[in-house]
Amino acid sequence: MKRSPLRVGLAGLSGIALLTLTACAAGDPLSADAAGGSGSGVVIGSADFSESQLIATIYSLALQDAGVEVEEKFNIGSREVYIAAVQDGSIDLVPDYAGALLKYLDTESTATSTEDVIAELGEVLPDDLAMLEASAAQDKDVLAVTRETAEKYGLETISDLQPVAGEISLGAPPEWKTRVNGVLGLEDVYGLTFKEFVSLDAGGPLTLAALTSGQVQAADVFSTDPAIAENDLVSLEDDKFLFAAENVVPIVRSDKVSDTITEALNEVSGALTTEDLIAMNGRAATGESLEDIASDWLTEAGLL
Repeated sequence: MKRSPLRVGLAGLSGIALLTLTACAAGDPLSADAAGGSGSGVVIGSADFSESQLIATIYSLALQDAGVEVEEKFNIGSREVYIAAVQDGSIDLVPDYAGALLKYLDTESTATSTEDVIAELGEVLPDDLAMLEASAAQDKDVLAVTRETAEKYGLETISDLQPVAGEISLGAPPEWKTRVNGVLGLEDVYGLTFKEFVSLDAGGPLTLAALTSGQVQAADVFSTDPAIAENDLVSLEDDKFLFAAENVVPIVRSDKVSDTITEALNEVSGALTTEDLIAMNGRAATGESLEDIASDWLTEAGLL
């Protein structure tokens, strides 16, 4: 499943169900036939949405250009799956988002700024994981509604949902039900109890289709997604700072860290911007090859 929006036509909600079944039937990149690598090479993984796969592709091409042997195991799943995969050696490297990873490792953290998030993440990261230089590029969770819903209920901030949440269905990936930076945080921080939680994909075509068709009235999308502007969606202000800074950061298995890997990926992090992600996601949404997009960006940045 891709996080960037695809031009998916739906014949009612049956189309959503069909896409869900198709996605679930996809091969498991961490199956026995795709068990983790060994030796001096690096196995790069990604989450199950296109921006993560895109950043992982950038890492892959940059490392190959630096002379590192690379194997790709993309589209693994949610953070709960891919962090465990790094720790058990199924993969060696994965791009992640600092704030969400911090909340995953420390549910009590209240850090929100980039500086505080990175500092706390460095303190709680397990010994078998290493964090390389974080990028200035960020991609944050955004609670979005259609323009029609925003005008109907007078919504500008997440707090504005409080009196009407019981009338609204929330769409998000299934792991959001148990995440602090998800349903639990919306309940604890904002006092929101929604009419219904609908399990969708991670801000991808199922989520966009459900939101624009009215199956859900609010949904978790991502700040670098060009579909927000293209569909005139309203991003509700996170006025109580539930969602922390989400700088892109490479997470590497500690015993795989080397000077070559560190230098190559730190150069990528130093060049990548939020605007770059938005532009590249727009290209990915058209179905363009992620490798072509990644190669173009690396070349323009003088890194390839």
